[in-house]
Amino acid sequence: MTVTSVAQAAYVIAGLLFVLSLAGLSAQESARRGTVLGMLGMGLAIAATIALALDRSQRPWPVTAGLILLVLVVGAAVGSWRARRVEMTQMPELIALLHSFVGLSAVLVGYGSFLAEPVGAAAAGGDTVHRVEVFLGVLIGAVTFTGSVVAFGKLSGRLPSAPLTLPGRHALNLLALVASAGLLAWFVTADDVGAAVLPLVLMTLVALALGWHLVAAIGGGDMPVVVSMLNSYSGWAAAAAGFTLGNDLLIITGALVGASGAILSYLMCQAMNRSFWSVVLGGFGAGATGGPGGGTQEAGEVRETSPDEVAGLLTAARSVVVVPGYGMAVAKAQHPVADLAERLRARGVTVRFGVHPVAGRLPGHMNVLLAEARVPYDLVLEMDEVNPDLPGTDVVLVIGANDTVNPAAQDDPSSPIAGMPVIEAWKARDVVVFKRSLATGYAGVQNPLFFRENTRMLFGDAREQVDKIVQAL
Repeated sequence: MTVTSVAQAAYVIAGLLFVLSLAGLSAQESARRGTVLGMLGMGLAIAATIALALDRSQRPWPVTAGLILLVLVVGAAVGSWRARRVEMTQMPELIALLHSFVGLSAVLVGYGSFLAEPVGAAAAGGDTVHRVEVFLGVLIGAVTFTGSVVAFGKLSGRLPSAPLTLPGRHALNLLALVASAGLLAWFVTADDVGAAVLPLVLMTLVALALGWHLVAAIGGGDMPVVVSMLNSYSGWAAAAAGFTLGNDLLIITGALVGASGAILSYLMCQAMNRSFWSVVLGGFGAGATGGPGGGTQEAGEVRETSPDEVAGLLTAARSVVVVPGYGMAVAKAQHPVADLAERLRARGVTVRFGVHPVAGRLPGHMNVLLAEARVPYDLVLEMDEVNPDLPGTDVVLVIGANDTVNPAAQDDPSSPIAGMPVIEAWKARDVVVFKRSLATGYAGVQNPLFFRENTRMLFGDAREQVDKIVQAL
């Protein structure tokens, strides 16, 4: 049995493990198993790829082994360092940055494969398919690279979250695609590598600009969708690199990631009552900082409360719903919140958590935080599950959420988030909103919930305030 046949068999097993991993990640209870299966599949894939590289290398095998080991050590060191240092609030921007690496690697793989093309291969007509694979791989990779860099900048606050709305922006995107199609025709018909370099370089520049503009034109309110969309882009970039390298497993893995990312983006758009194409093409949220419903001015009188008063409300309550948001992640309040929920349950209070599909800065952000704090899975409900119960709920604790509990989405047709499904916290008997200030959320939209008669504002750091409530209880 040859090394190639063993590696191909390993690739098949790894592909099956990746499919099982995605299936496991579909539910919180099986997510740990899904993660372990994915790790096993990736370890098997790396081992098989290393064996193939050593078998096919034209260098002495110790040299090839040393180069591979060096790359693995550097990658593992950098990855471990970043994983230990990153905060949960920085996870979305880290994911965006990792997507940029996938895009950049697809570009480099494409150029490397193309420059290794035998002299005169184009004239013989034997490399047209390969050149198309190279071209598409570089195109998708370049769009993914700059798009992910812009997303990283927006999520980290290095770039403004407001959408960039250039005049005729959709025409500019279409022009970039038409120009790329023309450059593809030039690229595949060039006689030799030297003549084909220019259209490939020009296309790369066009694709880099296109990726930058696509994500720059998307507003902050849509950034959770952008993260999953870039995940899809990175998958297709990996699949394109797999075609270029002739690696079946890379094609399978890229297709799985690309398809799952696209499906997730579509589902999140449905949860926001948004058109998928309107998010992809950008421009949503352009009016989020002005106009009716979108300003930052106050809209009524605020009723401030204290931890002792909140503790009194909770003591008299029979049912409590906690709605977490990005502010909870910033304050690192998930553990005190879990402690508060456990103490209330010990007193016989029914406690549930209502999680909006786009709460936080990436899909499942709040679920990860609550799982980290060991909140039982059966207490964590989705928006559609918790909304029908809110009219009969005594107290809703909104901890760091803003746009996802904004009644303007239902009451103000002129609001930039009009039509977006939200958690209807205001239907409960009493609402307590934990916030540092009356500042708007990431979408830049004022929240009338803050000024409702049954709402009390608890200003300050959420972690400190929850600790005080626990002490008062």
